[in-house]
Amino acid sequence: MRNTKIPAYSLRRQMIRMSWNKYNLYNMAQRTRALNSANKTLYQQKWASKKDTRAYHGDQITERQFQSMFDTRLPTANTKVGADEPHPPVFSLTFAELERRLDFILFRSNLAPSVYAARQLVGHGKVKINGKAMPFPSHRVADGDIVSVEPKAVSTLKKVAAPKEGEAELTGKEPMDFVPHKFSQPFLFVPDYLEVNYNTCSVCFLRSPISRPGKTEIPSPFAPQVHQLAYEFYARNRK
Repeated sequence: MRNTKIPAYSLRRQMIRMSWNKYNLYNMAQRTRALNSANKTLYQQKWASKKDTRAYHGDQITERQFQSMFDTRLPTANTKVGADEPHPPVFSLTFAELERRLDFILFRSNLAPSVYAARQLVGHGKVKINGKAMPFPSHRVADGDIVSVEPKAVSTLKKVAAPKEGEAELTGKEPMDFVPHKFSQPFLFVPDYLEVNYNTCSVCFLRSPISRPGKTEIPSPFAPQVHQLAYEFYARNRK
């Protein structure tokens, strides 16, 4: 679990988080380099990869909580592309079960600017599952569940301009304008396992993420070899 005394977007540590924050984007740009393993043992490489990937995938949960969800079996899709059937990059699916968490879903669907903001939305009672209030950001949804957010709580939706003199007063039911955050453009996409309706600020969780030949569905800023080393760390040290 992340030490709350250390800033999440520390420019010294350069840990990448699930956030649109401009400092996080800077850290991401600084970290887009090859894994420096020249002076590291294999265990040190695995531990560093585990630290980096866990900072992004669920830094708000403890290692004990994550290991209770960890499964050495990784899901894939048996699809074939042309005459070749390359082995898919499955290792990012080490964190597939986390994608069912309510706070993750809100961030992945672009209804919250960070996983931390998503947790606040849930805690403040702005989120429902299948029409019922859900106060726990760690809740894991089932396939087909509908998650909805109060439109007024979505930070990218702004009220329309106030009426000018002589115009009719607003009724409060007018559509809201979409105003993207600065630096958020690299994150404004939706993974295949979610179906989002921005008109109603709702999202349907379709299924667990899978991996196809040449493609993995979980968004991640890390290269496949980093995820592979992290998977091997957990598989070898599973309690």
